[in-house]
Amino acid sequence: MILQNKYYDNLQNFLNSSLYTHSILHIDLNSNKIGDDGVSSLGSALQKCDNLSNLTLSLNGNQIGYQGTLSICSALEQCTQLSNLTIYLGWNRIQDEDASNLGFALAKCSNISNLALYLHSNKISDEGVSSFSFDIANFPNISSLALSFGDNYISAKGALGLSHAIAKCTNLSNLTLDLCGNQICDEGSSGLSFVLAKCTNLSNLTLYLSSNRIGSKGASDLGFALVTFANLQNLTLYLSQNKIGDEGASNLGFALSKCTNLLNLTLSLGYNQINESKQMKVNKRCIKSKRLVVFENQ
Repeated sequence: MILQNKYYDNLQNFLNSSLYTHSILHIDLNSNKIGDDGVSSLGSALQKCDNLSNLTLSLNGNQIGYQGTLSICSALEQCTQLSNLTIYLGWNRIQDEDASNLGFALAKCSNISNLALYLHSNKISDEGVSSFSFDIANFPNISSLALSFGDNYISAKGALGLSHAIAKCTNLSNLTLDLCGNQICDEGSSGLSFVLAKCTNLSNLTLYLSSNRIGSKGASDLGFALVTFANLQNLTLYLSQNKIGDEGASNLGFALSKCTNLLNLTLSLGYNQINESKQMKVNKRCIKSKRLVVFENQ
């Protein structure tokens, strides 16, 4: 039997559908101002989708807060067959307790192998990230993980807690982590990178660390840690609008040249107080990576 991918961009149309028949489902309600009441109706309906294996919820910009998040959590706890889950919850009113509740609910979806959760531009601090992290460490089967906490209120403490949790997901091969627009600084960048090096199966890594007050030490340590990623083939680093400087850029470039298994590298270092000649040297060093096929400097 061919499984049908059902797409809904109207809440009422979804509520009126044959809920029990859905297995692959995308609900796109971005910027609809449905609020907590609308999400409550959505959550109740999702609980009746007993056969869901793939679910995408696009709920950016909907003024979702505590009650709405609880409704989503209740639905997730009932969707026990999920293997692929993507949730967009950016630009809402999600706070620490909400992030904690999401982590608790997700931990009950033990069959998930691919998870993407976008919580950028909310009101989440270290406390929320730490509580969320405690639960996501319990994903035994996850191979692909994307987490976005960009533009929240996260420091080095939150970044370290998150990285320790991710490192416990031992089957990870693909990781995307967005912490742009926070304040993880050198301590967060250094700790994050060395802890993530424990993910020995990673082949694809994307880090969004722009606008985080990262200096020379944070960039240098990031580079030194990346050298130890034995299986890394595709790497994307967004480090613009920090304070990396010439020395940090030089050390990062040198380290990247030692990542001998890299096939594709994208590097963004704009607005980092790096002079033009030093930037050219970084580019040349990266290109020297033995197996590199594609290098893009943004």
